[in-house]
Amino acid sequence: MAKNIEFSDLTVVGVDIGKDVFHLVGFDDDGELVLRKKIKRLALISAFEKFPRCIVGMEACMSAHFVSRVLRKLGFEPRIIPAKFVKPFNKGQKNDYNDAEAIAEAALRPNLNFVSEKTQDQLDLQALHRVRSRLVSKRTATINQIRAFLLEQGITVRTGAHSLDDSLHAILQNREDEISPRMRDIITGLYEDWIWLDGRIDTTTAEIESISQSEENCRRLMSIPGIGPIISTSMVAAVGTGEAFDRGRDFAAWLGLIPRQYSTGGKTILGRISKRGSTYLRMLFVQAANVIMMRPKNWPKFSFGPWLEEASKRMHRNKVAVALANKLARIAWSVLRNKQSFDSHGIEVEAV
Repeated sequence: MAKNIEFSDLTVVGVDIGKDVFHLVGFDDDGELVLRKKIKRLALISAFEKFPRCIVGMEACMSAHFVSRVLRKLGFEPRIIPAKFVKPFNKGQKNDYNDAEAIAEAALRPNLNFVSEKTQDQLDLQALHRVRSRLVSKRTATINQIRAFLLEQGITVRTGAHSLDDSLHAILQNREDEISPRMRDIITGLYEDWIWLDGRIDTTTAEIESISQSEENCRRLMSIPGIGPIISTSMVAAVGTGEAFDRGRDFAAWLGLIPRQYSTGGKTILGRISKRGSTYLRMLFVQAANVIMMRPKNWPKFSFGPWLEEASKRMHRNKVAVALANKLARIAWSVLRNKQSFDSHGIEVEAV
């Protein structure tokens, strides 16, 4: 327990965010514990109104951005910290108060990279992408299940969703002797799920595309070859204007598009890409790179064309794709921070 409950001495408060309750631990200028308290979520505002305005640290988790906005309106300085940066400060066994204390310690580190606070529009856009990603994943699972059931009946279909869509009706009609009535009903039901998922995906995608046309930052990003409504809106939802990064390389590192480093004794050892940060956004940038690589005749027309032609001669295609994704990520960050469109020389490229 705190020896002295003088809230006026508070310098930093660590908040361990839970579903129904928050655990608070606070320190004064001398590093002495002056606050150790548990509050209900609904009592957040009334509890913090009694505290002096100070630094408030919290882990990046569900509702962290909401709590951060609420506390900022009250005059506090909220700092959202990635969980991996909090772990080294955790002392003793894991419990809510120890977690809150570790968060408070981490919040005072001057050289720690904090998470940018997301606006409500960013959270809404991020939710749209998560819904779309889940629907696409479910559609793929449904298609694979249809293929598996047909294969169990000795029926194979060419690769690709369009091939299956074009031939499924004919298979169910012309091969009745090979498919039982019950299996036909099961596959028909799965196909109806597929059609419904297609409709939901199209609706969600149309909404994302509409946002990309109305958002100025998205329009700037779409001037980059290979980048379309999906990548532009996903990037804006994730990083806003990119102010959390000092340079493009930092953004590429956050995406996990740089080599993993394990260096010691002055010897630099680089391995595969780190794959840290946003898996979804990293996948989209790699897809954009692959789209560009499918059309070598357009490479000389891009500002990075000579580099891409040279890299393709000495590296495996997959390595080139990741390197190009890294370059696109750096360009995208620069476009956001400088608020200037990329000069694509008028070349139209299929975008993601």
